[in-house]
Amino acid sequence: MAGDISQRIRRIYGSFTKRQKKIATAILYEYDKVAYMTATAFAKYVGTSESTVLRFAKDLGYESYSELKDALQHLVKINITPHQRIEITKQRMGRGDVITNVMEDDISKIRDTLEALDKIVLYKSVDAILAAKNIYVIGARSTEPLAQILHYNLSLVFDNVRLVKPNSTAEILEQIFSIGKDDVLIAFSFPRYSSKMIPTVKYATENDAKIVVITDSASSPISEYATYLLAAKSDMASFMDSLVAPLSIINTIIVEISYRQEKEIVKRFDQLEKVWDTYDVYTKRR
Repeated sequence: MAGDISQRIRRIYGSFTKRQKKIATAILYEYDKVAYMTATAFAKYVGTSESTVLRFAKDLGYESYSELKDALQHLVKINITPHQRIEITKQRMGRGDVITNVMEDDISKIRDTLEALDKIVLYKSVDAILAAKNIYVIGARSTEPLAQILHYNLSLVFDNVRLVKPNSTAEILEQIFSIGKDDVLIAFSFPRYSSKMIPTVKYATENDAKIVVITDSASSPISEYATYLLAAKSDMASFMDSLVAPLSIINTIIVEISYRQEKEIVKRFDQLEKVWDTYDVYTKRR
């Protein structure tokens, strides 16, 4: 529902009371300012009562004001510029103790992700990875490092892992040209969503590959293509995104794989350790 707030408001705007029109106008034209306000703060901002704000959320079809606020925050993450992000972060967190504010915010994202996570879907995602003939991993722009981390760790234990470089759409499709029903594509997508991801997952879906989507919510543009959807909370941390929760999902996937394939992985790492020692891959204390 996040994407159609403005359409809903404009469609029934003529039926609103004077107070409701104040709320609607703020949402339409100042959503970046009001998206993180409590119902009390929002009511004060537009000069109305908290009960009017709560009823307005219900009138738009939301279960609660909290659900309306989540939808507005989703729009904010998609649409605003880096400069606006900095301003909103200052508004949300204040200047205060930045270290505590940021780290506590990150902790809450991991906690919220855990509470909402469908564990069965995560286990099925691992099933698909273990059964795959080829494992393709892709992330673009801010999510490219997430793909690189997952690819690096998977490639330590499997020989069939391919990191898809997010160049042009044509070059991406060339890299996954042979993807098929026995393969898995793991795709990362977080706001601001890269437009390259949609044709990538669409092509993989058309070729019957299994798609593990790691994104922020079911409202993500590529969620509809997911065979397995793993939602991890993300939010703004100044001009950048906080991606601690998807990193925690990556950690969970790797640990689950290591438990299931323990004997094979231990043997592989014993062999790797000999190579690392022979070629001084890691610094050692003398």
